[in-house]
Amino acid sequence: MLYFIPAWYQPGTWSENEQKWYVRREHTEFDDTVKQIQLFHRSKVYSYKIMLLSYTPNLRHFLHRQSVYHAPYWSCFDAIQEVRRKKAMVLSVHNLSWPEQIEFIYTPFVLVAMLQGEKYAQVEFGEDGNPIQIDLYQQGALWRRNIYDDRGFVSASVVYEQGKMLYQDYLTEKGTWKIRCFGEDGHVEINPRCATYLLQIGELEEQREFQRSRYDRLEDVIEEVYSAYVAMTDEADIFCIAMKDQHADLLQRTLKGRTKILSFFEDRVAITKWTQIPEIVAEADYLIADSGENRKLLRDKTEESSLRIKNITPFDSREDFGISQQLNVQKILVPVDGMEEEKFARMIPELGKYLQQNENARIILFTREAFYHRKEFLLEQTRKYLRLAGMKEEWAGEAENNTAENTIDIEKRIPVLFYVEQCVDELAVSKCIREQRLVVDLRSTAEVYLRVAALSTGIPQLIATGTQFVEDGKNGRIVKQPEELVEDIHFYLDSLANWNDAMIASYELGKRFSTEVLIEEWKEVIDSVRRDSRITIGR
Repeated sequence: MLYFIPAWYQPGTWSENEQKWYVRREHTEFDDTVKQIQLFHRSKVYSYKIMLLSYTPNLRHFLHRQSVYHAPYWSCFDAIQEVRRKKAMVLSVHNLSWPEQIEFIYTPFVLVAMLQGEKYAQVEFGEDGNPIQIDLYQQGALWRRNIYDDRGFVSASVVYEQGKMLYQDYLTEKGTWKIRCFGEDGHVEINPRCATYLLQIGELEEQREFQRSRYDRLEDVIEEVYSAYVAMTDEADIFCIAMKDQHADLLQRTLKGRTKILSFFEDRVAITKWTQIPEIVAEADYLIADSGENRKLLRDKTEESSLRIKNITPFDSREDFGISQQLNVQKILVPVDGMEEEKFARMIPELGKYLQQNENARIILFTREAFYHRKEFLLEQTRKYLRLAGMKEEWAGEAENNTAENTIDIEKRIPVLFYVEQCVDELAVSKCIREQRLVVDLRSTAEVYLRVAALSTGIPQLIATGTQFVEDGKNGRIVKQPEELVEDIHFYLDSLANWNDAMIASYELGKRFSTEVLIEEWKEVIDSVRRDSRITIGR
C-alpha cells in the first residue's frame, strides 16, 4: 500500500482550508499531493490511500472539486471522534432544531436567524452551497460556533466568552464531546465517559483507550492516534509525505524505520534556509522535487549524503490550443510575484518602448497573490516607472470597457496598455494563459504550473534563467537583462513563422511531461524503494 500524507492545513493549525463561499481565496487548493492522487486514482497502477492528520470536516467536497471523490482515505480526526460515516449527506439548515418564533433573513452572503428582534444565529455556507458553520449569539455577542461535517452532523463546537475562545469540543456523530481543546494554553482534555478512539484498517476495527486524560498539545493527541494506526499497517507499505515543517517532526518520530518518499512543492518548504538537513529528510528513501531548480537546491543541501533525488513535475502537459490568434490584440503575460524591484523598474520602460512600436500589443502583469490591494499596488508601481522614463503613466490602469458615448471621447482617451490579472487557482491561470501571445518571465525562480501551462498552450517563453521547460532558441529564449527584451519580443510577435516554430517546439517538449511519462517516473521511484514483492503493479 502507498499512503499519501498531504499538507492541507490552514497556517499554524491542524485544520483544513475550507472557507466561506464569498471570501476571496488567497491560496490555491491544488498541490503536488492532489496531482499524485489524481495520477494513481486514474491509472490504478498501485493501491493507495490518503492519510490525513488534519481536521477536515469538508473533505468529501474537497475531493469532489479535485475529481477524486472516491479516493480511499484514513482520517486521524475520524478515528479520534469515532466517526464511521463515509458518504456526504445533503443537510438543510431548516432540518435543524430552531426556536418556534425564529425568523430567517436571506442576505446575498449569509442566512441570518432573528429571534424576537435580536440576532440569534448566522449560517455560513461553503463553495458548494453546504452549511459549514453556524454562529450563535446572545445579547449581540458570539457565544458558540458549531462546525458542520459534510456527512450531515455537527463535528465541532467552539465556545466563546467576551469574544475570546474558551475551548473547542470535537464531537461524535451523536454529539458527545470526545476531546476538548482549550484556547488559552492549547492543552487538551479527554472526556472520561468515552475515552476511546477508533482504528479501522481493512476489515479490522478496534477501539483503543487514550493513554492519558490530559495532553499539553493537540499535536500530542494526533501523534498517539496516528502512531497506533501506523503500527497496524504492513511493514512493506510506503509513505509519500508532502514535506512541510509543521508535521515534519511528528512524522519523523511516528514513521521511524518505515519507507518514506518526501515530496517538495514550490514554497511550502524553505530549502534555502536549512542550516542542517532535517532528520526526516536524512532518513528518507527518496526525495521528489517539483522542478529542476528545487532538485538542484536539494542536491546542494544534501551533497554529502547518499539520498536519491528525482525531479517529477506535479503538473502534466497536454495540447491545449489557445485563442490568442483570434484576438485583435497581442497579449504579453508578465509574471511579477517575487520579482526584485530593481529588475521591475528596468523592465517596465523596456516594455513601454515595445508598446510604442506595436500599437496592438498589451502587457498583462500577472500575479497569484490575492491581497485586496495587490492590483492597485502593481499599477501604482508601473505608473511610477513609466513616469520616470518619460512615458505616459495613464498607460497603466483598469481594463477598458469601451463605453465612451461618442467617437470624439474615444479619440481623446489615452489607451490602457498595462493591465493586472489576479489568478489564484489553476483554473483561472489556464483561462488567462489561453489568451496570451507570449510569456515574459524575468524572475529568478520559475513557477512550475505557469511553465507547464505555457508548454501546453504552445506559447513562446522569454525567461531569465534556464529551466527544463524551455529550450533556448526553440520554444523560447533566455533573456539575461531587461534591456534585451524588445528585440526578443519583436522576434516572436513580428513573425508568425517564428511563433509557429516555437509552438511546435513547445508541443514536442511537452511530451516529456505527459501523464504517461509521469506515471512511469513514479513507478520507477516506487519500484526502487519497495521492500516487499507483494506490492505489485495493478494491485
